Amino acid sequence: MGRHTAESPLARAEQFVWLTARVLEQRRFAYHFQGGSPDAVEAALAPYANEDGGYGHALEPDVRGPASRPAHTAHALRVLDAIGRCHGPRVERVCRYLTGVSTREGALPALHRPVRDRPAGPPAPVDGDPPGDLPATGPVVGLLHRNQVWHAWLFRATDFCWAAVEAVVEGRPTHPYEVEAAVAFLDGVPDRSRAEAAADRLGRVVRERHLAVLEPERAAAYPPGSGYAPGEHRFPHDYARVPGSLARRWFTDAELDRSLDHLAAEQAEDGGWPVRRPRRAPGSALESRPIITIEALRTLRAHGRPVG
Repeated sequence: MGRHTAESPLARAEQFVWLTARVLEQRRFAYHFQGGSPDAVEAALAPYANEDGGYGHALEPDVRGPASRPAHTAHALRVLDAIGRCHGPRVERVCRYLTGVSTREGALPALHRPVRDRPAGPPAPVDGDPPGDLPATGPVVGLLHRNQVWHAWLFRATDFCWAAVEAVVEGRPTHPYEVEAAVAFLDGVPDRSRAEAAADRLGRVVRERHLAVLEPERAAAYPPGSGYAPGEHRFPHDYARVPGSLARRWFTDAELDRSLDHLAAEQAEDGGWPVRRPRRAPGSALESRPIITIEALRTLRAHGRPVG
């Protein structure tokens, strides 16, 4: 174990990561909390890359199989962004892959099964041309804009995201994952005045529709929506993962403090954080917990909470 207080959240999480995580998450943990090298993270990420510029091999644990998929590729971009390596020829290849798998609207689909593939597990493919999906597209577009990546794919994908966000704030039914994606898009898109105006309206939607649990002790009063697992709630910290997020303005200091208290208390006896979303398979749940644990620690630390 590292040089942490024996009972600190970080020390407990460190033991959990070394005992359960893939090499990639172990190296991510070392980078974020122990001064580890970004080169080591990149080396661990490289085996998930495919020749088409995308990523596969169950990089995103819920989606199995070796073929490139948008979910895996978005995960790879998040890893690269977190270590300051979201640039250069690698990201150019990723954008070419995204261009090839995009819908007619220029967006990413929620479901995508390559023509030549092996068993991948749920979710199952859909018939016909799948529509563009804001949860799949928004975080990728926002991340690339934030890293000042310029590629032709971004033009139509950005227009798609703006239209989807506007539809939500105008009253179209939505759900927490879509709101998270909208926030990720709005936090990165270059038109900051338009993003701030849209975020203000989106925040009103979140509060009016009770899409964030503001009193964790009364979480049962906020039933998850259709398709969500029991207890799969969203809290203020899920939307405002860093203080600079536009979603931070949606919540009072007291509401965010209660949310962060709840996040800290979720750490289990083994040092990891739980999987709240539906569990598709035992293996994917085991691989997901170290990822969730790293992100929980990063969120707490970003908001000034001591972790170790």
